[in-house]
Amino acid sequence: MTMTENLKFKEEFGKFFIECYPKVKSFARKILMSEQDAEDVSQDIFLILLDKPEIWSDKEKRNAYLFTMAKNHIFNLIKHRNIERKYQERLVRKNQLADEFGLDDKLHAKEIELIIMYAVEQMPERRKEIFKMSRYEGKSNILISELLDMSVRTVERHLYLALSDLKKTILFYLPR
Repeated sequence: MTMTENLKFKEEFGKFFIECYPKVKSFARKILMSEQDAEDVSQDIFLILLDKPEIWSDKEKRNAYLFTMAKNHIFNLIKHRNIERKYQERLVRKNQLADEFGLDDKLHAKEIELIIMYAVEQMPERRKEIFKMSRYEGKSNILISELLDMSVRTVERHLYLALSDLKKTILFYLPR
């Protein structure tokens, strides 16, 4: 783009901006009910349009396109804020739940964890290996069977016995 074309482009966009920016901002303000949000949305739209002269230079189509673009931008902003709000609410609920568990609950959970670790260590080597691969490493029964060169049914049997051992150990150590 030559310097003259560049100046002409800037002048045309400046006129377009001066003519349409207040309309877009007003439209956004009515929906968002926030001056700052309306300004942000409007600025974003005009920054996008700066790179698309084929859209804003067509005076017949630009208003329809401009307000459709504004509507979509506002919709996306509201959608994003709702997602943010839901995430924040979940985070607050999660923290509240964590606070509800007292020291006794945390000690009890730690005690169960230690009992499970003890029970796993007492298992026969092959059963322990299969259990750890399944539960700690998240490997599928098929993958474990391939890695250890045994049938899937044998892996399933070892897991059944491991879980049975754990149940017996936990029931033995926990008060009734």
